[in-house]
Amino acid sequence: MLETILSPHNHTQKSSMIPGIIAGIVSGICSAGLLLFLVLQGYAPFLVTNQNGNAPQLPPLGGTVKVVEDSGTVEVVKKSLPSVVSVIATKELKQFNYFDSRDFFDNFSGRSRGQDTQEKRDHEDGEQDGRTEKRRVGGGSGFIISADGMILTNKHVVADTQAQYSVVTSDGKEYQAKIIAKDPVNDVAILKIDGKNFPFLALGDSQSVQIGQTVIAIGNTLGEYRNTVTKGVVSGINRNVQASGYGKSETIQEAIQTDAAINAGNSGGPLLNLAGQVIGINTAVSLEGQSIGFALPIAPAIRSVESVKKHGRIVRPWLGIRYTIVDEEFAKKNNLKVNYGAFIIGNPEKKELGVITGGPAAKAGLAEGDIILELNGTRIDETHALVNEIVKYKPGDTVNLKVFSRENEKNIKVTLEEYKELK
Repeated sequence: MLETILSPHNHTQKSSMIPGIIAGIVSGICSAGLLLFLVLQGYAPFLVTNQNGNAPQLPPLGGTVKVVEDSGTVEVVKKSLPSVVSVIATKELKQFNYFDSRDFFDNFSGRSRGQDTQEKRDHEDGEQDGRTEKRRVGGGSGFIISADGMILTNKHVVADTQAQYSVVTSDGKEYQAKIIAKDPVNDVAILKIDGKNFPFLALGDSQSVQIGQTVIAIGNTLGEYRNTVTKGVVSGINRNVQASGYGKSETIQEAIQTDAAINAGNSGGPLLNLAGQVIGINTAVSLEGQSIGFALPIAPAIRSVESVKKHGRIVRPWLGIRYTIVDEEFAKKNNLKVNYGAFIIGNPEKKELGVITGGPAAKAGLAEGDIILELNGTRIDETHALVNEIVKYKPGDTVNLKVFSRENEKNIKVTLEEYKELK
């Protein structure tokens, strides 16, 4: 289009002045239109006059322009990239034979695919030839947290128990990965690769994160663009997010919301502050809006790592209930007399009990419909999730619960136990 506008046109001259005037007007309009087009396309600057009414001097063509870089962000990225890895899931799958000689010749004969027979279409669906091949079936991101190759990622990134996992570092080297532990409560998994002197990231303080703070996300975007870097701000904190995918659902407690672009494949990658410290693990993205991503705070992941180092596994205290957080809307809808707390409730459709049989809560006498208002004096609400209060203690510890039960408040002591995977 630009080439067409700038092409010279030869016109036969007329003796009449009217065609000349018209041509002048058209030429003026075209010139103005061309300038507007160029401005809108970024090829020409807006011309702003100075106070004396003169057009400012423009830099000569081909001149150098000094670029001011965000040196802080660039430095953080340079230091962090070597510690971010791509997590790859592979499986041995049955091999199919898709070759059909008729396809090869039909491409040259001009035969329409609409003329194909059902037999041919069935053949194109593939035939098992009895062999298997290793194929990539999924993946995500992760980051190294120790020189001996310990890696943090999301639990849903390594959810396929039939798959084998490997990681690819920023220099293109691939390592076989072993799953050390999966957090039973949070969307966190810990992997290990063999080696030493790996570059690793420092883990920061997610409790001090503030809205408006600049953050950087790094990850294996779309499973294809390794170590993609995006930048944004913290848009919100303490979000309780129900995320689903891979046939499972996870509740992310006290999530960090950010407008730094997070896409499929970014799961498990680090969310960094400008000191280069990890403050979150990129976990979920909203499909209903743009620039709405969520990261799991790093604090619970640090507790998981410390547990693995101490016990060789993730040890979690367990209360043994299913619940939903009470807020103003929930209280009004269900005619409750309190507007905060953890409402004990199961899921009849999935045959899931609100109070787990034989668990600590059941032994202490808690029942479905009870509302836990406080744990050791801490009010349970949207900003103080029950699960995050419980993990501050150890299995064997006894905690005091203030409970609203059958129109009355009462105190119940519960001895926490180690979490057990529910069947």
